[in-house]
Amino acid sequence: MDYSAIFSYMYTEIALVGVTVLALIYDLMAGERGRRHFHSFVCTLMVLFIAGTVVPWHKEAGEIFGGMYVYTPVHGIVKSILATGTLLVFLQAEPWLRREDTRFKRGEFYVLILSTLLGMDFMISAGHFMMFFIGMELASVPMACLVAFDKYKDNSAEAGAKYILSALFASGLMLYGISFLYGTTGTLYFDDMTSRIDGSALQILAMAFFFTGLGFKISLVPFHLWTADTYQGAPTPVTSYLSVISKAAAAFALMVVLIKVFAPMTEYWQALLYIVIVLSITVANLFAIRQKNLKRFLAFSSISQAGYIMLAVISGTPYGMTSLIFYVLVYMVANLAAFGVIATVEQNSGGKVSMDDYNGLYRTNPKLAVIMTLAMFSLAGIPPFAGFFSKFFIFAAAFEQGFHVLVFIALINTVISLYYYLLVVKAMFINPNDSPIAAFKSDGSTRLSLLLCLAGILVLGVVSSVFDGINLYTFGL
Repeated sequence: MDYSAIFSYMYTEIALVGVTVLALIYDLMAGERGRRHFHSFVCTLMVLFIAGTVVPWHKEAGEIFGGMYVYTPVHGIVKSILATGTLLVFLQAEPWLRREDTRFKRGEFYVLILSTLLGMDFMISAGHFMMFFIGMELASVPMACLVAFDKYKDNSAEAGAKYILSALFASGLMLYGISFLYGTTGTLYFDDMTSRIDGSALQILAMAFFFTGLGFKISLVPFHLWTADTYQGAPTPVTSYLSVISKAAAAFALMVVLIKVFAPMTEYWQALLYIVIVLSITVANLFAIRQKNLKRFLAFSSISQAGYIMLAVISGTPYGMTSLIFYVLVYMVANLAAFGVIATVEQNSGGKVSMDDYNGLYRTNPKLAVIMTLAMFSLAGIPPFAGFFSKFFIFAAAFEQGFHVLVFIALINTVISLYYYLLVVKAMFINPNDSPIAAFKSDGSTRLSLLLCLAGILVLGVVSSVFDGINLYTFGL
């Protein structure tokens, strides 16, 4: 066995296991005084880890373990993006983890988050359905613990129960679909399976079952019913992680499997995606208008954004893959900025998360109001912010493949989304409030995370070379 090749291609996963083990040992061995610096220790490890994930980017594509694990340069980029988003979540979680009822569970929080990230990395690099499923479960089971992490609140326990039951059902359907694929092709390797797919009725059913499993992870309609309750009940840092990192990994994995395994059935999965995209964008937009709780509001916003991400998937091209990666990057900084504002307001106002509570926020906390506004503008796709360009690229990818009506429907829904995103801006700047949320000062880690997100919203919108660089580096286009 070539251990040098294993270390070279699996550098990200090996380094992540090292970070997780060090965090676990620190939590077990450090005393009360040492735990005060636990956050700084883990964030330092994550910075070093993110810097290290760049190391294997220059490597050529390859595979190990007989093709069960596959590496390409695009995998390295996606994993670095997910790790960066995780670091931002860690920064935003620090005030919450300092609370009296959570400060003794810091180690558990970090280890669970890192475990889910490891599962997502395995899922992304899987070249075999067994490794894919193991990675998905490694990402899902700890996530249920994180959703129910705030055990002193009934909503958190309820959200965890809903998440795990829905996840188990989705995983069962996916495993059932994989068994159909194995029964009709005699293999679980992606490369070997492609040549044995003939579009039979059983394989179409298998594809539908497989799509159901990942549709749950991405929160696509009609697999979205768990999303709003889970987002509302889970701790806000967990909600932000679930809405961005988990969704991004599943979307990328879905595109890889559809293009690589189900290439002979392109017309079938494109027809399925067509329906799901229209439903996801339209239903989520209509429900988002009715929401007053900001976490539920962003839950339906994330469902809508997932529909837009699928526009890149349905194109089935390298340009669509690049558009997906860029969209995920932009969506990450914008959504984490919004959740960062919600988290810091919630921690400093006694748990206020209603949109009405944000009336007049600009009068007392103008900086937070501006950051939230720019995040809403980016999510809505208003130029010159990054969200406009990310939407433009995925629209172009789908339009290029002849999905003209679908792109038109998505454009109409963009106008609807603009309306409800501006409701948040209206509340902060226009709506009167005799007793707005009192002025407060955010902690240093939250300010750093919001500053990084703000930089991403502004810079990614004007530096189009980021998109060109991803395209050139990963596909040579």
